Amino acid sequence: MMDGVSILPSVVMVDIPRIAAGLVLSAFIGAVAYRRHSLDRSGWLGAIITGTATFGFGGWTWGSVLIVFFVTSSALSHFRQAQKQRIAGEKFEKGGRRDLWQALANGGAGAALALVYGLTGEPVMLLAAYVGVMATVTADTWATEIGVLSPHPPRLITSGRIVAPGTSGGVTLYGIGASAGGALLIGATTLLFMVAERGVWLVALLPAALVGGVVGSLVDSLLGATVQAMYLSPTGETEKRASRDGVRYPLLRGWRWMNNDTVNFLSSLAGGAAAFGVYALTSGG
Repeated sequence: MMDGVSILPSVVMVDIPRIAAGLVLSAFIGAVAYRRHSLDRSGWLGAIITGTATFGFGGWTWGSVLIVFFVTSSALSHFRQAQKQRIAGEKFEKGGRRDLWQALANGGAGAALALVYGLTGEPVMLLAAYVGVMATVTADTWATEIGVLSPHPPRLITSGRIVAPGTSGGVTLYGIGASAGGALLIGATTLLFMVAERGVWLVALLPAALVGGVVGSLVDSLLGATVQAMYLSPTGETEKRASRDGVRYPLLRGWRWMNNDTVNFLSSLAGGAAAFGVYALTSGG
């Protein structure tokens, strides 16, 4: 049923072979990413946790969306990496290798939705929320990786003031365009894989992904400009709590507990909620 809440009969079945396949596949992808220095060891564990839950309870469409996010984000993190490090490397809390908390911040909400989806008869509205979550983390990553290369300086989302590249809350046209592109890729991936896996067209996922991704990315910037913890280093404002040799930096603004991972997680929830609402309005569901 596509006019209700489910695309399949609401019979709850735990697919053990699919969960096992998700475990093997996510472990393999994580291993490749670890060898390519896209993940550290804890990030590899995070990829296994989120990947197993997403594949095992969401299905192949859900898992394929996660792979698209991970592969494109990892590729972009290596794109002109040295130049980005020179421009804004000291401002970012973590480097190119994602750890456990980054993996959970980006994939945890989606994995939780997949778990609920698989255990509640696969309601399509949860798929819409998942698309918004993944569109947000993809849009935000693309915006960060491409936006920092903008030839024009970013402007703070709250005031329009010109700030240095890499400043939390700074936005550029390059970044906004990249976020829209990443969000649309997630929507298109979901749409096409749902056709291949289930034989159904869920066209409303495209606007849901676009709106959810862009809204979530802007919420990320808003949180970064207002409440994210920022510290004062010898080179200026930074997300890092301390220097490489362990010298702690004083808090400049924001809430200490609101680090980049927390911002990413909360913005993904906002994007999921936005996509949920857009899908409900555009699909008649």
